[in-house]
Amino acid sequence: MKVLVIGAGNMGLTYAEGMSKSRLLKKKNIMVLDKSEVKLEELNQMDHFDAFEKLDDCVPEADIIFIAVKPYHAEALFKAIKPLVKPQQIIISIMAGVTIASIKEITGLEKIVRAMPNLPAQIGKGLTSYVISPEVSRIETLTVESLLDTTGKSIQVSNEQLIDASTGISGSGPAYVFYFMQSMMEAALQMGFSKNESTVLVSQTFSGAVELFNQSNLSPNSWMEKVASKGGTTRAALDSMDDNNISELIKEAAFAAFNRAVELGKEH
Repeated sequence: MKVLVIGAGNMGLTYAEGMSKSRLLKKKNIMVLDKSEVKLEELNQMDHFDAFEKLDDCVPEADIIFIAVKPYHAEALFKAIKPLVKPQQIIISIMAGVTIASIKEITGLEKIVRAMPNLPAQIGKGLTSYVISPEVSRIETLTVESLLDTTGKSIQVSNEQLIDASTGISGSGPAYVFYFMQSMMEAALQMGFSKNESTVLVSQTFSGAVELFNQSNLSPNSWMEKVASKGGTTRAALDSMDDNNISELIKEAAFAAFNRAVELGKEH
């Protein structure tokens, strides 16, 4: 089996690196295409990829074509690969908002996977949600899942609306965490901690809290109740968040990302 990754940006290269370690693929069965001369020079220094700059040289050879370019490049790219593709090939797209129907229409291919990864994939801690077109077989789905799992975990969802929704939760979610961390670090600085102390205080608090959650069956609410005693410091902080409607504001932010993903789909 050969996999072609089109687009060697952060996410494309992350998946190429991850998939190169898959037991499903032998060495040099990952092809990576990019038009940037600088990027091609970088790729040529990696011995586990074959680098390409022309679609004609690699698209016909691929069993799976992984699309990792910006959504506004979608139409031109799909028109360019249409004369080169074969019916049995599978396309995996991680382009936000680009629908399965639009990919089918432009490429003429039927076997389409639409996926939404997130940034922690770069360290093998990613979450990729994906949906498949009906033409993708059960065996092919297992292969796709195995490849996506090389960068963390993947979950198959039942429809494309949930891909747009996962954009608002997991896709954009790391930025929400960083936003909250930044605010806490700024508060720590204002309290008199140094920059280094503020960073350690916040990062270790986040990683510890997540690990506690992952190692238990308790809900976030249950953990909050464990930490917050009546009349105590934590309760004062949580009451302040409730008074300022923080929970609803976070939900609104997630839906803003979700709605934007839907809008992007209508633009293609």
